[in-house]
Amino acid sequence: MRQTWVWTALLLALIAGGSYGGYLYLRPEPLPERLLYGNGHIEGTEVRVAVEVGARVVESRLVEGETVSRGDLLIRLDVTDLELRHRRAQALIEALERQRGRAERELETARHHLGTAERDLARARELFAREVTPEQRVEQAENAIEEARGRIAALEAQINTFEAQVEAAHRDLDLITSQIDKTRITAPIGGNVLVKAVEAGEVVQPGQVVAVLVDLSRIELRVFIPEGELARVRLNSLARVRVSAFPNRLFEGRVARVDQQARFTPRDIHMPEERVRMVFGVTIALDNPDGLLKPGMPADAWILWQPDADWPVRLFVPR
Repeated sequence: MRQTWVWTALLLALIAGGSYGGYLYLRPEPLPERLLYGNGHIEGTEVRVAVEVGARVVESRLVEGETVSRGDLLIRLDVTDLELRHRRAQALIEALERQRGRAERELETARHHLGTAERDLARARELFAREVTPEQRVEQAENAIEEARGRIAALEAQINTFEAQVEAAHRDLDLITSQIDKTRITAPIGGNVLVKAVEAGEVVQPGQVVAVLVDLSRIELRVFIPEGELARVRLNSLARVRVSAFPNRLFEGRVARVDQQARFTPRDIHMPEERVRMVFGVTIALDNPDGLLKPGMPADAWILWQPDADWPVRLFVPR
């Protein structure tokens, strides 16, 4: 009986020792002291492309997910109405210039008549002084001068009006030309088409967003660091990021920004400790030369906060 108890005690000891050994083997490995961990989703710099004139879309080259270069044509709008306005503005300018030219010729004639009237007045005064002609002839010559001067003033005012109208018509023509140029909506940046918001045949209004582009050369990851660890974070600290789509590749980055105000842990961020606590957002700028990182990708990040420390051989997610 005693031997049975001995064997039972020995067996229990072995089981307990095995369980403790299994716990030691399976327990989560802590992160090295020189690292901070966080996770989030990849973000990109989004550019909303909007139209500046209202018209019907006659061509759309937008394909969601497709890469475009700066200056590539995205959408082309109908220019029929604008071209009609353009021709009408040109015709108005031509008509105004013809009227101005006619007024300028009349002005030359009026100035010639004024010169003639001035000479007539001089002769009439001379003859009146010699009592060869009556005073009425002098008055007629003076009236002719005043009439010529009035005609000249009216023509000069008319010419000024035509010139102002021609200038305004040219500005209208420039505006229409600019609007015609804006019927070709091109990519303001190089990147990927994130959202295609319009189809060929639709009528768009000024200010309407037709596409959203994302600049893949300016990719960021925003993670949240517990308030107690914030003192370790420094701008330009090295960081490495891993995404599920490329589990065997690490992307290099640097700490670009640190929030100045704390917030509660977001619900979609899983931290290794308790969820309800104050955290600070830390933005990591990432190198993305091949354009592999896309907005929305979930990512894990490790920040090497000790400047002289080396990266560990293996990076893992703490639990």
